[in-house]
Amino acid sequence: MELFRPGLAWVGFHLIMNLNVGWALPTITGCSENKAERKVWEPDHGFCAMGVVVLIPARYGSRRFPGKPLALIAGRPLIEWVYRQARKIPGVEGLYVATDDRRILKCVADFGGQAILTRDDHLSGSDRLAEAAELLRLGADELVVNIQGDQVVFPIEVVGQLVGVLKDKGEVVMATPVRCLNDPEAAANPNVIKVVFDHQGRALYFSRSPLPYWRDGGRPYFYKHIGIYAYRVGFLQKFVALPPGRWETAEKLEQLRALEYGFPIQVVETEEDTVEVDTPADAMRAAEWLGDRQQWPVSNDQ
Repeated sequence: MELFRPGLAWVGFHLIMNLNVGWALPTITGCSENKAERKVWEPDHGFCAMGVVVLIPARYGSRRFPGKPLALIAGRPLIEWVYRQARKIPGVEGLYVATDDRRILKCVADFGGQAILTRDDHLSGSDRLAEAAELLRLGADELVVNIQGDQVVFPIEVVGQLVGVLKDKGEVVMATPVRCLNDPEAAANPNVIKVVFDHQGRALYFSRSPLPYWRDGGRPYFYKHIGIYAYRVGFLQKFVALPPGRWETAEKLEQLRALEYGFPIQVVETEEDTVEVDTPADAMRAAEWLGDRQQWPVSNDQ
């Protein structure tokens, strides 16, 4: 696939967001259904003329699920489900898959999407996105939204909320969503990442362990981290140049690197969840989930 850049050979596409929405900053009241108990910050303007690039990192060599982006789920490759979901974001004019494999590149082209071929030696999705941002020649103040390549379903509206945080809080360089979780058994799952944060909605720590530990029992609740990120491009380039931190190495959670080096991460609460695919068994469950919601069988015009 060839990408065109005026005067060079490439062009990055920009999503112009026009979403006049607010977001709920988490408080310490727990998973209350009472909206009045939550602090809601409303921006005094929309997101007009906010330049945003949306990228979906996808690699072929997954340890637990080799070739995962090409795995068929309800008649479509996984990466196509993610791409089509991202295309539903209001104001989207285009988006890119950033991949290290020509098979994925061809797959994206076959279903009418756009993709960028990156190096195959990246250690993380952030490294891949940083290269894609460089190839697209994005400016330091432009914004990148990272949609994980295995998120078959994700909350669409939260993208605008993340963009709004970065636009209105100049000191914030990174934003990510969280969802309240009342199930201690789910919180005990190390693949469900938990996060704690301060009164300003700034992340304090992310962990695979149940966090916090509710010493006196009661009705414990947690906040699940949802793996969608919005960054300033300048920060993204700085971030990937930093060596991994000790807590990042221990937990195998890349976002901890930002906290260890003193970069604030703003969390945004959402009531929606994701459907993610990490293993072949997850792919089967995702197909069932989509089937229950009558999103398949599918036709080519959907």
